[in-house]
Amino acid sequence: MTTTGGTVHHPVAIIGAGLGGLTLARVLHVRGIKAAVFDLDASPTARTQGGLLDIHLDSGQEALRAAGLHDGFRRLVMPGGQATRVLDRDAVVRFEDADDGTGGRPEVDRGALRDLLLHSLPEGTVRWGAKVTGARALGEGRHEVRLEDGSAFTTDLLVGADGAWSRIRPLLSAARPAYTGVSFVETDLPDADVRHPVSAAVVGGGFLLALGAGKGFLAHREPDGGLHVYTALRVAEGWADGIDFGDTEVAKERVLEHFADWDKSLRALVADADGPLVPRLIHALPVGHRWDRVPGVTLLGDAAHLMSPFAGEGANLAMLDGAELGLALAAHPGGREAALAAYEEKLFPRSAAAAADSARSATALFAEDAPRAVVDLFTARP
Repeated sequence: MTTTGGTVHHPVAIIGAGLGGLTLARVLHVRGIKAAVFDLDASPTARTQGGLLDIHLDSGQEALRAAGLHDGFRRLVMPGGQATRVLDRDAVVRFEDADDGTGGRPEVDRGALRDLLLHSLPEGTVRWGAKVTGARALGEGRHEVRLEDGSAFTTDLLVGADGAWSRIRPLLSAARPAYTGVSFVETDLPDADVRHPVSAAVVGGGFLLALGAGKGFLAHREPDGGLHVYTALRVAEGWADGIDFGDTEVAKERVLEHFADWDKSLRALVADADGPLVPRLIHALPVGHRWDRVPGVTLLGDAAHLMSPFAGEGANLAMLDGAELGLALAAHPGGREAALAAYEEKLFPRSAAAAADSARSATALFAEDAPRAVVDLFTARP
């Protein structure tokens, strides 16, 4: 960091302290390249980080190896978390696979993984409470970034790792996320074996998919013994606006209207939930989203290729993006544009394939004959 004429300058500025941005910062750090990370949250504990993630052998784990954190990651793995079961709306098990510990997608808590990355960086790398309001090109690849508090800084390399509604993306692309037609409602059932034994038995020790036409329950067991549930519905974009989610009992009734003829044990994943119900609309960028090379700026993770979560690729790709960008920059000292071009050349086809896979998975999950296509997919795997 330098200061010229009262303006702070960072050679490398990463916007967003999610998994992708932190992976990039870590890969750069271990290769002797300093980066400043800016995040809108007031602190690393300002909000919960979500539930479990399955970290893939050929993407997320490769990124963690590049970051020198794979051993630390292995200590976070939840035993049994890869177990999977698929039910129909009558709670009949249509597919089940135990976790024998040999799979390539072990489950870890997202918050714990983020902490692993955060604690691997030098103190002060992340600037908390730094909400970006906009950015503009200054010429010759330099950019100015404006913050909500009225301050600004300049940078030689600007990386947008700031998620679905990225403030950096407009420098590269006019694309905006569009509603996919699917909405989630999140619920939690803590201490499930004691307080919610029926739900605990339905979910099992790992991941549950209970599916029907245009709807379903996606649930997993948390490391603390609780259950985290995503109720998925194909509904209009404004559906959640017509529900008072501040009244938990009313919200439960409105959600469960869609499952009137489903087995009681599945309905209990919502009916018996503790705490508020949280609606989340699922958005995605166009499959194959890309941009022309713009000097001094690029994107990673959801800022680059937001997709539905139904292929489990989002976090994995964000970390792989961060690692590959960091490696490219280290491999091209003094050659920023060559590094960005090399990074994007691999980024675009990889993210397009994953986005297409996510879209296909969404179609299969909520097809009229669900869960047939999902069962066929699992049983066809070697």
